[in-house]
Amino acid sequence: MNAKTLSPDILKTKEHFHILDGLRGVAAVAIVIFHFMEVVFIPSKNFIGHGFLAVDFFFCLSGFVIGYAYDDRIGKMGILTFLKTRLIRLHPLVVMGSVLGLLAFLFDPFGLHNEVYSAGRMALIFLSSVLLIPFPVVSERYFNLFSLNAPAWSLFWEYVANMVYALALYKATRNLLLILTILAAGAICYIGYSSGNLLGGWSGETFWHGAARISYSFLAGLLIFRSKWIIKSNLGFVGLSILLLLAFLMPDSQWNWITEPLVVLIYFPLLICLGAGAKLQEGVKKLCIFSGNISYPLYMTHYMVLWLFADYYTTYKPDATQLFFIISAGTMLLVGFAYLVMVIYDIPVRRYLMNKLKKG
Repeated sequence: MNAKTLSPDILKTKEHFHILDGLRGVAAVAIVIFHFMEVVFIPSKNFIGHGFLAVDFFFCLSGFVIGYAYDDRIGKMGILTFLKTRLIRLHPLVVMGSVLGLLAFLFDPFGLHNEVYSAGRMALIFLSSVLLIPFPVVSERYFNLFSLNAPAWSLFWEYVANMVYALALYKATRNLLLILTILAAGAICYIGYSSGNLLGGWSGETFWHGAARISYSFLAGLLIFRSKWIIKSNLGFVGLSILLLLAFLMPDSQWNWITEPLVVLIYFPLLICLGAGAKLQEGVKKLCIFSGNISYPLYMTHYMVLWLFADYYTTYKPDATQLFFIISAGTMLLVGFAYLVMVIYDIPVRRYLMNKLKKG
């Protein structure tokens, strides 16, 4: 089907699971706080030391949402149009995150890094970030796959999952999905055992850990939707937010290689089942919508400040009181900044590109 034959209904956004949207926002804020805290404390002293598991929650939620949004219409819209819609949804903020990361790298007042990089080298690093081509070459950034915007590693794997879905998974039977999910669960357990945790995926050294993390969680989310494993409950947004935060606040221990896989393999899929079936109180609906809307812009724009904060901390060594106010204020300001980016840049760009797609 080409663009000229697309009906508006095929590209129309479906009704959202508002509580799941809200939980995505909670996870995004948690990972921002985690990134602040990991600059200051080793994992055993970081109160939100498992905040990085929010990425696995994102992956599981993505599988569920993609199945819900596209299973019944990807055949009509075609693979190419599906991929274009995903590109429109995700890539404007990939570009923005790269631009912000470049500015932070070039004009960091607390620690200049660009003096050893030629203009050509910086152009290559920036281009790889914009095009989501892994390029772990910057030692000052711990050889992140994407040195200018570290969280983009998960977007790289999100794109891979979307392509695999379009090419094969949307046609896969439930039994095949179950088999693939079990195999991916085995990979998660192996990584947890061999590495002692599930923190990898963001660096060149742990590149394939990201493949395992997206494989299991995305497949699990898709399997939940296909199997209609929706659990009715009265937990609501607040109750489920508390349950989600418990996973991130889980103490660091020598048993991380067991507890982290258990959270990813069982606990997060259970929360998706509960979130899809939970009753939404009218009083928190707007909060859930805002939380869901802000989650992706926050995730893709916050790391610019984290690099600056890391260099500031190394240079000035602020005390505990100063850190409390810096991290608290920084998190709130990043939420506000993400909202501005969403309203001023992301929504208008996506609206323009979507209109172009509908018009063919």
